[in-house]
Amino acid sequence: MMEYRELGNTGLKASVIGIGCEGFYEDDYKMTDRIIDTAERLGINYFDLYASDPKVRAAVGNALKGRREKFLIQAHLCSVWKNGQYLRTRDLDEVKNGFEDLMKLLQTDYLDVGMIHYCDAMSDWENIVNNGILDYARQLKAEGRIHHIGLSSHNPLVAERAIKEGGIEVLMFSVNPCYDLQPADEDVNKLWADEAYEDQLTNIDPDRQRLYETCQSLGVGITVMKAFAGGDLLNAELSPAGVALTVNQCISYCLSRPGIAVVLAGAKTIEQLEESAAYCDASAEERDYATAFASFPKINWTGHCMYCSHCAPCPMRIDVASVTKFLNLAEAQGEVPETVREHYKVLESHGSDCIGCGVCETRCPFGVSIRENMKKAAEVFGY
Repeated sequence: MMEYRELGNTGLKASVIGIGCEGFYEDDYKMTDRIIDTAERLGINYFDLYASDPKVRAAVGNALKGRREKFLIQAHLCSVWKNGQYLRTRDLDEVKNGFEDLMKLLQTDYLDVGMIHYCDAMSDWENIVNNGILDYARQLKAEGRIHHIGLSSHNPLVAERAIKEGGIEVLMFSVNPCYDLQPADEDVNKLWADEAYEDQLTNIDPDRQRLYETCQSLGVGITVMKAFAGGDLLNAELSPAGVALTVNQCISYCLSRPGIAVVLAGAKTIEQLEESAAYCDASAEERDYATAFASFPKINWTGHCMYCSHCAPCPMRIDVASVTKFLNLAEAQGEVPETVREHYKVLESHGSDCIGCGVCETRCPFGVSIRENMKKAAEVFGY
């Protein structure tokens, strides 16, 4: 049965499995109807439409006839069709014309999330602000034509700046266990360049960790792209980690990161979409990624909590993963945000309940100092 999460502070309740738009192109665009039909059957209510191809937009609009209200549409500003091909533009007139074309072909009068498309450079974000594109998005929101403003990015430093400065409510970001090891860069191709994985890598990049924690603290919902790294993570020969992961493990990893609400599963066939949706009925063993991660020959997460819950059960009934996540959120902000404090408060047991038996540490695949984290949580939260 499909699971749902709040999309940050938007008030939207989104299926944890969403749909990327790649499959809409298949079978001369006829796959669109079948994908939307399957999504409705499976309880998937969220999809992304970055494509500017008018045939794709028209196919989606036709497929949504009579059931628009059943779906949450995340579609992109600044993605336009020009001279018979896709173009990312920062020309305000082109952005406006592209939006009107999008709405006409989708046959809708609003978007749930209007996503400012593909911003990976600081200079590009400044261009978005200074050229009136952000103001245009705000205008569309004020008019009710988009309900929430989003941004898509692969760069954690740019994304963090945008959500702090621009009132971004939803972030579309590339997340998977290999990309999370790579430092911020304006060249997205470096995320999957072979040379980036030649030497052993250790632990998540701190800028990416901070981005997720900041989104969680500020109530910015994250929708995930590239969860399978274009399928490379599912293939041992192509995986930068040197080991193949399963669809369930990739999805589980993403959904255990702070702030993440939806994994946009790339699916070019109905079977691929069904396989991703089956995550919701998968067992804990099928979702478990920790054992696979601990065996990666090229990557080492020693000392870093992966929120995998292998440390359970605790004799004092402490949810170690949650306590650690809330501790990290508080430390990232340099204070205890109200929402974090309240979520910590309602836990059945807290850091102060730790008796220091250390059994949890014998189970942790990553050698985390769990007892020290529980002590820190008791100090930060006061109990």
